[in-house]
Amino acid sequence: ISVRKRLVMREKKPPPPRGWPSSESAAARRGARCTTDESTVLGGARSGKSRYAEQAVTALPPPWIYVATAEPFDDEMRARIAEHQGRRGANWQTIDAPTDLAGAIEDAPADRPVLVDCLTLWLNNLMYRKINIETAIENLEAALAGRAAPTVLVSNEVGFGIVPDNAEARRFRDLQGRLNQRIAAMAGHVILMVAGIPMLVKGEP
Repeated sequence: ISVRKRLVMREKKPPPPRGWPSSESAAARRGARCTTDESTVLGGARSGKSRYAEQAVTALPPPWIYVATAEPFDDEMRARIAEHQGRRGANWQTIDAPTDLAGAIEDAPADRPVLVDCLTLWLNNLMYRKINIETAIENLEAALAGRAAPTVLVSNEVGFGIVPDNAEARRFRDLQGRLNQRIAAMAGHVILMVAGIPMLVKGEP
């Protein structure tokens, strides 16, 4: 049964586009322009991107690997983390990777689906700790290229709003946009979430 059919059978969950990654799709797409069996889910705040990515991954056989980049710096972030944890059942295995995202992906079981949520908090953590961002992204690209199992990455689209009023915020916006471009270039599928509705940006229709 296909990933699409599995999600349709659940009825209350939005079905992914045709061609969403499955356990068998890596070999079928060898020779394609994308370099990994990777999908990117983009969207603004509260666009439904995390929930959609979780539903797509759970359409595949468990166990599923959840790579979390958030850190509980304050009460608001602790509440957000708890909300996400509350949606995950026993079949999820969580790896915390606030900075070493490449290492977490490389350490994940090679044959299991991986969900990374999210690249935006990861980038924020790199900036906060003054870690070399270019090196970190290159390591991430290498880790993704080495995976054969489906990998779904969630990231914020931060370029639709007004121009930030300070230099550091503008730097973050620019770095996020470039990071999204690089990860999307590797992806077989790119989804943009708008008001909870998935829009296929890249991949087979």
